[in-house]
Amino acid sequence: MSREQRKAVDAMLRRVRPSKPQTVEEMRAGFAAMMATMNVPQNVRTTQTTLGNRPGVLVEFQQTARPGTILYFHGCSFIFGSPETAMPITANLVSRTGIRAISLDYRLAPEHPFPAALEDSLAAYREILDGGIEAASIVFAGDSAGGGIAVSTCLMARKSGLPMPAAVVAFSPGLDKTHSGASMDSKAGIDPFFTRESFDRTDAMYLAGQDPNHELVSPARFADLTGFPPLLLQVGTNEVLLDDSTQMAHRAMAAGVDVILDVTADVPHVFQAFAGVLEEADQALDRAALFIAQHLS
Repeated sequence: MSREQRKAVDAMLRRVRPSKPQTVEEMRAGFAAMMATMNVPQNVRTTQTTLGNRPGVLVEFQQTARPGTILYFHGCSFIFGSPETAMPITANLVSRTGIRAISLDYRLAPEHPFPAALEDSLAAYREILDGGIEAASIVFAGDSAGGGIAVSTCLMARKSGLPMPAAVVAFSPGLDKTHSGASMDSKAGIDPFFTRESFDRTDAMYLAGQDPNHELVSPARFADLTGFPPLLLQVGTNEVLLDDSTQMAHRAMAAGVDVILDVTADVPHVFQAFAGVLEEADQALDRAALFIAQHLS
């Protein structure tokens, strides 16, 4: 394992963590600036598009493409982030698989609280299906809040009578707005990104007074996963959200779902974005790409 690389990434994240609460505009600008420094593969091309009446970015392999579609949901607490900030992961998945991705620019809180983002994600999936693309050739993927969206969109699709996608890939997903997992306390201070206090603020913006004890915002605790597609959960041990993934994995197993819980030691939230900098990031993306290719073969 790349001990020095992991230490360097951790130190960098602690340097950029704000020392006082920021406005929504400051959070959005600061995160966009940080993600603009990440490595993005050069063998993909991007095109602005729309999907479900929302903007999006189509990411395609410049060489021979493989059939299939990755519907990608970016992260960042439902408050900030965009397809552009998620490009280090999205483009790496496309580069590694040869499969195109569509990254959705869903509506953000606090302007558009729950369930606006999920409504956008379901509309995007429905439009892909209506365009004649089979569910068996679609994979949902997302990081952080986007990993939660990927899971909850499956729940909404099932309720709407739509077929399940072929698989779901979730990178450091947020799956429990009750924050009941033991890692919320055991990883406090170890996590260079988040604290209970930071979640209190962003959750209040997203939920806008609505109950966190709801399967669409806390699927790791409340969702019925019967009939779910195969699920890959990737998470690091330095995350307060670690138990969002461990709880989800146990829930999936109990429902008879094929699930892989892929835990990497001593890495932070959405460590996969550090591809080209952190060996573990490249290795995790290789495993995610293999999972996607296997389920779309």
